[in-house]
Amino acid sequence: MKSIALITNYNIPDKMNVAAAVADKIGERAEQILIPANYKERIFRNRLHRSNFVYKEIDSIYSEAELAIVIGGDGSVLETTRRTAPLGVPVLGINMGRIGYMTELEPDELDLLDSVFSGKFTLDERAMLSVEIVSQSGQVKFRAEALNEAVIANGAAARIVDLELTDRDELVNTYRADGLVIATPTGSTAYSLSAGGPIVDPKLSCICVTPVCPHSLLARPLIFPDTAELKVKNICAREKVLHLTVDGRVTFEMFYGDSALITKSATRAKLLRVKDEGFCSKIRLKKLL
Repeated sequence: MKSIALITNYNIPDKMNVAAAVADKIGERAEQILIPANYKERIFRNRLHRSNFVYKEIDSIYSEAELAIVIGGDGSVLETTRRTAPLGVPVLGINMGRIGYMTELEPDELDLLDSVFSGKFTLDERAMLSVEIVSQSGQVKFRAEALNEAVIANGAAARIVDLELTDRDELVNTYRADGLVIATPTGSTAYSLSAGGPIVDPKLSCICVTPVCPHSLLARPLIFPDTAELKVKNICAREKVLHLTVDGRVTFEMFYGDSALITKSATRAKLLRVKDEGFCSKIRLKKLL
């Protein structure tokens, strides 16, 4: 490979040291190892610069890389994958977090990086969601893509809200709850799981809808085909504004009458795998079962 992005928080010594070990393992098999420019001084100060390090702004890194190696937890992998997915760049995660469900390797498994260069890897493609906020007049106010989930809730205040869920304009249900989580199969092991939703194999083509603390014994998680055209409308008259949060990173306001339109995205995320580890083995080892 010509260019590999090496992404981590170089301000944390443990992560910086693992990044240096990864760079040494890659060696000269990559012409360029792309590093965020804002860490250049710190890397030189710690004498961890390598001859093939090239320092660039983060957007340039993602557009030029053939592979992004991320050292961190699931949040770091998630953020990088959201940026690289539209560009078709695969991501390989090295776990320096707590669970590391989306990561592929532990720091003591760096020898497996050899498989990247010998072609002994697979690309695990993951579905994403297209998310839009549309006003009552039909104006698109916000647009984003989610790898994990879109969440509609009250925001900082823990108060019950009222939401209406439809699929292709057919009423599914109205909810009184703390919020609603609309998740991909990948996101089924994140917030949706914490809210009582099912664990879904990423190979399945579906969308999960899970109410958060519903004020009803009858409100249960729902599984829709990925051909669904879901619309969540803010019908909560007593609250000034609700909030839509995408992948725990991007938040936008939803006023009364606004709707979140959620469908399967044409974009697919790519996670690079070098271990022969199935879905059930992964969640069992990460103690999700």
